[in-house]
Amino acid sequence: MSDAPAITTPTGFEDARAQFPVLERIAYLNAGTFGPLARGTVEALQGEIARDFEDGRSGLPCFERTMALRETVRAALAALVGVEAGHLTLTSSTTEGCNIVVGGLELRPDDEVITTSEEHFGLLGPLHASGANIVVVAPDADSILAAVTPRTKLLALSHVLWTTGRVLPVCDLREATGVPVLVDGAQSVGAIPVEAAGMDFLTISGQKWLCGPDSTGGLVVADPERLRVTAPSYFGQDGYELDGTFVARPGAARFDPAWISAAALSGLLAALAERPAWAFAHAATVADHFREQLSRVVELVTPPDRSMLVAFRPGRVPSEVVAELHLAGVHVREIPGSGLIRASCGWWTSEGDLDRLVAVLNS
Repeated sequence: MSDAPAITTPTGFEDARAQFPVLERIAYLNAGTFGPLARGTVEALQGEIARDFEDGRSGLPCFERTMALRETVRAALAALVGVEAGHLTLTSSTTEGCNIVVGGLELRPDDEVITTSEEHFGLLGPLHASGANIVVVAPDADSILAAVTPRTKLLALSHVLWTTGRVLPVCDLREATGVPVLVDGAQSVGAIPVEAAGMDFLTISGQKWLCGPDSTGGLVVADPERLRVTAPSYFGQDGYELDGTFVARPGAARFDPAWISAAALSGLLAALAERPAWAFAHAATVADHFREQLSRVVELVTPPDRSMLVAFRPGRVPSEVVAELHLAGVHVREIPGSGLIRASCGWWTSEGDLDRLVAVLNS
């Protein structure tokens, strides 16, 4: 493809990549939307569905087993971002996590929330539904800091912008302002190393960079006592009365949503177990290589602090280019209204995937 040096792959890369049958046919560069499913993840899903099919979905053993799986997943997701399990609630999406936080803070019209002009609706929607005064600024530290006033009650920011892959210094902003921060981790957790320490709230997507089943994820809550339960479920209470009064579970489990199937829970556990120790390091190497190579054929958007998302302007109508790439077996996505196409570089991404992308862009 070029005279650039080849990517040095870690020991075991080909075997690890072989876990994903889809990669035999498709250059899968869209984990920022949905990650590919590994063979072990699908086997875990199918095993639980078969159990339900054969044994039914009722009875105390079935219920107790699924509840135990919930706690195992809670502990696994918490460990992934360096917190105790008591600080993590299970969710179906990062959007659900944002709704739990924004609703629980009980923001008023005279409260200010600072966010940026490049946030996903999964964060913006809950913010605007809150009724608070939403202050939208450019996605950089200086603009965010300059917008803080005595009425600022929350910084609501993506850790990694879904548009360009820029990494925002969310913990530094929290420390500099003293204002609580809600961090949308949809494009960071599983893509880059993330420690939740220093974040008041962090949302986690299970189906993106973690390659888990649909509708899985989590929410880190540093201080569960300060957040009101506004959408109680049976799984978030330790006892209730006929008039609806209830005792909330200890810790962040009080915010747990409704039933999550044993299939989804087992599938997410399998996906987490399949991640190799070199996942972050290899993904970063691949992303840097992607940027270098793509800059030779398209206009690259290279933010100062980079993640595993690579954004570029194709020089043609983005939607048409994305469709052309899809037909050629290269999966990327358009960022609507931006003129950008975004490629996601995961730990499973190979140099051959980039070759296929560049070949179509050059055609």
